[in-house]
Amino acid sequence: METIWLWIGFVALIAFFLALDLGVFNRKAHVPGLKESLGWTFFWVAMSLLFNVVVYFMYEHHWLGIGAAPAAEAAAHVTINGATAAKMFFTGYLIEKSLSLDNIFVIGVIFTYFAVPRIYQHRVLFWGIFGALVMRAAMILLGVALIQAFHWILYLFGAILLFTAFKMLRHNNEEIHPENNAMVKLARRFFRVTTEYHGEKFFVKLNGLRYVTPLFVVLLVVESNDLVFAIDSIPAIFAITQDPFLVFTSNVFAILGLRSLYFVMAAMIAKFRYLQVSLSVILGYVGVKLLCLDLIHLYHLNDIVTWLSLVVIVLAMIVGVATSIAANRREHDETIRRLKLLVEAIERYKNEIGRYPTAEEGLKSLPAKNYVAEELLQDPWKQPFEYASPGTHSKEPFEIWSIGPDLKPGTEDDIYSWMMK
Repeated sequence: METIWLWIGFVALIAFFLALDLGVFNRKAHVPGLKESLGWTFFWVAMSLLFNVVVYFMYEHHWLGIGAAPAAEAAAHVTINGATAAKMFFTGYLIEKSLSLDNIFVIGVIFTYFAVPRIYQHRVLFWGIFGALVMRAAMILLGVALIQAFHWILYLFGAILLFTAFKMLRHNNEEIHPENNAMVKLARRFFRVTTEYHGEKFFVKLNGLRYVTPLFVVLLVVESNDLVFAIDSIPAIFAITQDPFLVFTSNVFAILGLRSLYFVMAAMIAKFRYLQVSLSVILGYVGVKLLCLDLIHLYHLNDIVTWLSLVVIVLAMIVGVATSIAANRREHDETIRRLKLLVEAIERYKNEIGRYPTAEEGLKSLPAKNYVAEELLQDPWKQPFEYASPGTHSKEPFEIWSIGPDLKPGTEDDIYSWMMK
């Protein structure tokens, strides 16, 4: 029971951090800039690594009996010394951090769908993370109790992770529809919901009646989304350790940095097209590890497998991000190549006809045999984009077939001038 003081101390530390965040640094609503968000991201990573060092000394010297109690690992005749505990914490932290990247993408979709002003997104994320901490603490304690009472439940967790990995791999890049979220339907059924935002308020009183604002509905959706992710991530970390203190603390530190990481990566996370493939590999690996946990203990492979887990997680994320960047680079180069072909065709048309194509003529006025390479007509991209006549800065561009998916309708007043820069 002495370890209860470690739990109380850790919870008090996290409460202090959260109070400092909301009450001092973010007392006034504002849009965090990239520099501020990067600063907070590095701060939370540094705090996590510092706590990892603390974990080493806690378990190496068994502060207040931590690591010496008959936890699940001890029952399986596995000694939790400082080095083992530090590796378990760090590996668990990496798993949770990796899975949270997919969570960031979904949160971005939710904010976009509900048109949440950027100045109020921080408030939603703060209370969303606070709710996630409470929810995950309850799930972790329940999970540990179930594992100690029913060892076979680890196999169930392993099966859930394998199913999730398969589903994630099969439905990669599947569209997300926040309007179908059960919390949205429940909120609109049981609460009066205002039609517009009222600053950063979750509740308002209008004409003597209590209403919830759309910001509160967004918070409910974010919380329900985290619950879904927790169902995947909590079993994943049980594949690394069943020590409740390590499971909880690694989860907490991974979640605490989620808010600042969102403002750093929200705009670029969608470009990592192979991220879900990497996450499915990680989930599949830890699922198999859970199913083989008894064999790992039987043949005393715990230390080797812990290192292997660390390597698999890091390599999966590096390969996923690197291949995504390479694919984006190839696609960008192809976009530029096709645009150059198109610009050349339009210039040849202008030199021969004496004017640029009109809005009514479009691409049809550029015969392939005279102006446009055959591939532009035979293999067009699906989405059209708007093109202003070169040099005119016209506000009435004509429509042609898109030469690349990263050009969005109406974003360039003069594609030609943009290309020639």
